Amino acid sequence: MATAPKLELMADQGRTIDPAEEAAFLDAIDRWLERRVIPVVMHHDHNDIWPAELVAEMAEMGLFGATIGQQYGGLGLPATTYAKIVMKISSHWMAITGIFNSHLIMAAAVERFGTPEQKAKWLPRFATGEIRGGLALTEPNAGTDLQAIRTVARRDGDDYVINGTKTWISNALNGSCFALLVKTDPEANPRYKGMSLFIADKREGFTTGKKFDKLGYKSIDSAELIFQDYRIPADQLIGGVEGQGFFQATGGLELGRINVAARGVGLAEGSLRLATEYAQQRQTMGKPIAEHQAIQLKLGEMVTRARAARLLTMDAAEAYDRGDRCDMEAGMAKYFASEAAVENSQEAMRIFGGYSYSKEYPIERYYRDSMLMCIGEGTNEMQRMIIARQWLKANPA
Repeated sequence: MATAPKLELMADQGRTIDPAEEAAFLDAIDRWLERRVIPVVMHHDHNDIWPAELVAEMAEMGLFGATIGQQYGGLGLPATTYAKIVMKISSHWMAITGIFNSHLIMAAAVERFGTPEQKAKWLPRFATGEIRGGLALTEPNAGTDLQAIRTVARRDGDDYVINGTKTWISNALNGSCFALLVKTDPEANPRYKGMSLFIADKREGFTTGKKFDKLGYKSIDSAELIFQDYRIPADQLIGGVEGQGFFQATGGLELGRINVAARGVGLAEGSLRLATEYAQQRQTMGKPIAEHQAIQLKLGEMVTRARAARLLTMDAAEAYDRGDRCDMEAGMAKYFASEAAVENSQEAMRIFGGYSYSKEYPIERYYRDSMLMCIGEGTNEMQRMIIARQWLKANPA
């Protein structure tokens, strides 16, 4: 296996980074993509193969600790740099960014809300990728409405016993640990006060269902997590206090939505890149189709959408780095960038014409992958509601 570039980046406590070091980091990502990722994307995607070698290389590069603080062995990158990394990788292969993003949302919950003992025990192992996992929130009858979850944790001495099922969980098969949202008080009113978040590592009572066969987002496993009398030590309750899980879980979604926005930007920019190249090579009526006004109109819209999506995403990431509440900004970025991914991939398909339907061309993958961005991390319908509510709150009559 080729040696992945060794990326060592120093960010200060304020989550800022020297521009030269950021540029060196991103250059190394470019080289890795060119040498190791782009040559194997199509084979892995078409056959839905877990990219084991690339995952090992991402761990070596430090991507599983990208946003984890340096005191725990992570890179401590600001969200702005992290977003640029995700954009760059997603412009060639969006799916593999989900492998470390879901993991980092789990890590963020522990780093932001965990006890000192939990941080010391788990974060160094998360940062190296020794332990990888994700976020286990969604259930068969509880997606956007997290307060409707039915997975229950019952206290039993020094342990909790958990029963329930989670679904559509990224890294379910190849991950070994998850931030698990449960109800510790099913009778609580309002419901969110009875919810708690656990660090749930795989052990007896914790099994996985079959891998879902998806339209896109291939090579990353999505499956059910099944808990049957799953016994877990009480010291794996994040923060050590019951009833805080709803806010702990949703607090991590700001970073998650910035990530999805960055993936949308990558898909939008990647679709634009492919369409631009093809439009200058394909000829009709004696000239490249890029010289036809109909194609220029499409490209003009695609360029503008991709640029606007990038600016909205960076705006949200900058707010996150400042420590500001940014659910509205993250929602706007996620909503616009994901729609830009869908629209740009569709327009690119039209520019490619009949060839877009051939799996010999990569543009069909962008088309398949893009729709997920409108659904994951909260549907775009929900994002628009969040945006409107925050706007009205900030602008009373």
